Amino acid sequence: MKVTRKEFLKILGSAAATIFCPFSIDHVWARKKARCDKSIKGHVFKGGAPKELWKYSKEAYFYASAEGTVQCLTCPHECELDPGDRSICRSKVNIGGKLYSIAYGNPCAAHVDPIEKKPLFHFYPKTWIFSLAEAGCNFRCLNCQNWEISQSRPEDVEYMELFPDEVIYHTKKMGLRSIAYTYSEPVSYYEYMHDIAKLAHQEGIKNVMVSNGFINKEPLLELCKYLDGASVNLKSFSDRLYQCLNGGRLEPVLRTFKILKEQGVWFEIVNLVVPTYTDDPDMVKRMCDWILRELGPDHPLHFLRFFPQYKLTMLPPTPVSVLEEFREIALKEGIWYVYIGNVPGHPGTNTYCHNCKKLLIKREGYYIPEINIVNGRCKFCGEKIPGRWM
Repeated sequence: MKVTRKEFLKILGSAAATIFCPFSIDHVWARKKARCDKSIKGHVFKGGAPKELWKYSKEAYFYASAEGTVQCLTCPHECELDPGDRSICRSKVNIGGKLYSIAYGNPCAAHVDPIEKKPLFHFYPKTWIFSLAEAGCNFRCLNCQNWEISQSRPEDVEYMELFPDEVIYHTKKMGLRSIAYTYSEPVSYYEYMHDIAKLAHQEGIKNVMVSNGFINKEPLLELCKYLDGASVNLKSFSDRLYQCLNGGRLEPVLRTFKILKEQGVWFEIVNLVVPTYTDDPDMVKRMCDWILRELGPDHPLHFLRFFPQYKLTMLPPTPVSVLEEFREIALKEGIWYVYIGNVPGHPGTNTYCHNCKKLLIKREGYYIPEINIVNGRCKFCGEKIPGRWM
């Protein structure tokens, strides 16, 4: 069955705004499946799952097993699953005493985006990136923007068949230099991301993870062998808020930042400012102090404007004045590059040299009319600018 561009965008409208359908879709799309009690190669999922999902399964890379029970070791939830049980992220299932991912080769979103959309402002600006997503997430954020896919099971959304070698083929065919694992939470489809990243690395294609950073140390270290960039959402600087707003914990995310730094992976920090939850100036100061002490001043910090979504529709959008206040706090604390996001046209989206303060990159939405960085240095004063440049 062919899918037109219009139909493709309608089906995947739950993902963030798209630029265009990246390739002619010759694959067969699988329609949304109703719950059933069919077995998969003799094993039964509790709650039911389509028989054909076996085709999109992969034995998990990080888990422990004993007497039929398995424990997933990919993220800090470390779900313990009896036969047929499913993990918090909805993507891992205990089948016959082994842990399988059923989010493998069946992405629910495949688009081409500007790299700035991730957001990554210091990572090969003005380039395009092939963006992929599978259904599922290991968080339960009340403000999720892509909840239609992140809070769904792989079999409950429209998906297409696209295995790792096909991802590489289409990336090269489109002349793209990088792949992003994004929209939902890539940690929930770790095996798919890992295998694509490994092949991409061999082909000289860059890999970018857009993540909540809630991942265990060993899986992250393995992934860092192939990872070039990351946009990680530091949702707050309070463990209590992480638990009530996101269904996670703070410390594992802080550890992720440290590991990315140690492994030489370029990353940028994202903080969504949610009114009445994360709009506390004192908490922002503590967060900035930690960033400076543990990571240094050179990794960009993005303060994003919140808009009412999902289960927080009763809240107002973040006042721009609050974002401006937080940007000033971070700059005064000593972070070199601090941005305001989701406010198109705001001067806080531009990049200014941390040394001479002159304009380095001008941004008008995702359009970039001016870049004054030459060989990774400020065109005006010659200062080295942190990031990854052409």
